[in-house]
This record gives sequence, structure tokens and C-alpha cells, in this order.
Amino acid sequence: MDADEYFKNLHEYIAGIDEELKAEKALYEKRLSVCKECGLLLEGMCRSCGCYVELRAVMAKNKCPNDRW
Repeated sequence: MDADEYFKNLHEYIAGIDEELKAEKALYEKRLSVCKECGLLLEGMCRSCGCYVELRAVMAKNKCPNDRW
């Protein structure tokens, strides 16, 4: 699976998550902006924990493994 297809699938998966489990859109966007500035981000993946940051950031209960959000 190429990167474009992977991210398409990831976005479809995120869209299907129950809204009650998701962070509010503004919080999600803020989390992603912090990740985009992080030196540990590589092609959408956190090199600290190995997660895809879009998936980690969308879940309300999650936090950054480096306490950046």
C-alpha cells in the first residue's frame, strides 16, 4: 500500500470513529500543529512512540508521549 492510499484509509477510519470518543476539532487541529513542529515527526509518524499522529491526536483520551499536548 502506498502512502496516499494509507492516508486515505486512515482518514476514512477516523471519520468512522464515534464522535463521543473524538477530541473537539479545534483541539485536534492544535494537537496536529504541535506535532508538525516536532522534530520527531516523520511522514506522519511519531518516532518517539511509532503512532500515526493523526490517529493519536483525534482521540480525546490520548496524549502526546512527550507531554507536548
